[in-house]
Amino acid sequence: MPELMQDFLTTMVLNVDFQRILNIIGFLALFAVIVMGVILAERSKQANQLKQSLSKMKNSFDQLDAQAKLIVKTDLELNKTQEELDKKITALFTLQKISRLLSTTLDEQEIFRRSQSIASELGFERCFIIAQEGTRKFSFKMSRGYQEVELNKIINLFESDPALIKVTKEGGILSSSNISDPNRNRIATALGVIYFIIAPIITQDGIEGALLVGNNASSSLFTEGEEETIAILATQLGQSLENARLFEQVYSSHHELEAKIKERTKELADALEELKKISKMKSDFVSAVSHELRTPLTSIKGYASILIDGKAGDVPDFVKERLEKINKHSDGLVRLINDLLDISRIESGKVEMKFESENIKDIVENVADLLAPQTKEKQIQLAIEIPDNLTRVYIDHSQVERVFINLVGNALKFTPQNGKIIIRAKESNGNVQIDIEDNGIGIPEDAKENIFSEFYRVDNIINQSLKGTGLGLTLVKYIVEAHKGRIWVESQPNKGSRFSFTLPKA
Repeated sequence: MPELMQDFLTTMVLNVDFQRILNIIGFLALFAVIVMGVILAERSKQANQLKQSLSKMKNSFDQLDAQAKLIVKTDLELNKTQEELDKKITALFTLQKISRLLSTTLDEQEIFRRSQSIASELGFERCFIIAQEGTRKFSFKMSRGYQEVELNKIINLFESDPALIKVTKEGGILSSSNISDPNRNRIATALGVIYFIIAPIITQDGIEGALLVGNNASSSLFTEGEEETIAILATQLGQSLENARLFEQVYSSHHELEAKIKERTKELADALEELKKISKMKSDFVSAVSHELRTPLTSIKGYASILIDGKAGDVPDFVKERLEKINKHSDGLVRLINDLLDISRIESGKVEMKFESENIKDIVENVADLLAPQTKEKQIQLAIEIPDNLTRVYIDHSQVERVFINLVGNALKFTPQNGKIIIRAKESNGNVQIDIEDNGIGIPEDAKENIFSEFYRVDNIINQSLKGTGLGLTLVKYIVEAHKGRIWVESQPNKGSRFSFTLPKA
């Protein structure tokens, strides 16, 4: 019994251990499955991530490939653009050089001669310039790469082919790249080139010819930039030709004008010489006549004075009255003769001026005292507005005094009762300027030009009633000009006049 119990317990223990082992094995199997599931899930996740990374890498590679292709394409385009730019820069430098050559001459034939360098400088195999000769006929002015026989055929082509006639009539660029196949092949064959550019030569008078450049090399397909270069060059040719012709016209006109000026100068010199002779004859005549008149006038005045004073016996009053008129008119004639003599002497330079440093205010005050009776008689206010510290003048005292007597005397003559005369002086442009202003009847505009002419008198009421010689202002002008000064007048009718003149500072 105890053995059975022991066996039973042993069996129970074994069963329990086996069950535990089975449980453990089951747990381990489950754990293994879970672990494998986790591992598989992680690997699946990693696989998906790898797929995504691979897809991204493929996309990136595709993008890189596209960008590489774009870079290569851009690089090719840049190289092409760079080549074009290099060509343009080279063409511009060459164009500048040729333009400078053309612009530094004003001879038409020399312009065409210098154009010979166009083809070689710009890298063209063939080149020519045609121009019209008066009519529609063309002639060659320059060619390179052509024989004379070819040139004659080309001339006929420009006079008959519609496409080429259009260039020389309407303008515009004609090139192998902008013309249709039939026309291009026909013109290219006639011109002896595969690629060509034809540009019109235009001046102010219109289209006068054309410039052609051409190549036969298959690599010489012309670009738009080259067409622009040739167009600019053709324009430069036109401007140079125009400048040359304008210069020729100006040069010819200059010679004609120079000849006319010489001829006219000679005529003027002869006329001036004749005028000098006439002026001298006039001065000599006036001087001679004045001297001849002085003697009888002196006698007339002397006898009239003797008769008036009764030294030759009593004379009736009516006779004395007539003798006084004779004496008065004789005085007027003596003044006229003296004025004529003075003008003649000053004009011929025979008057000796005694120049000294003078105070102009002293001279003006002297003249004011001398003319005081006339100013009082007409109750005219004579104002002297000359500063005490005014610069002294370098003048002939007696001659300048005569200027003031004449000008102030005229102002008194043409200023009405109770009027006003102002004498002013100031420094002006290195001289002393004197103004004598009145509020008299004034001077008409049309009389100002002649006011200083000999024997000229303004047509007004006062001059009609008072006699005068018309020499006072002429004498004044000569005296002022003899002092290297000038005289002028400003005036308006019924508003007064202002006579101004300048004298040199001491």
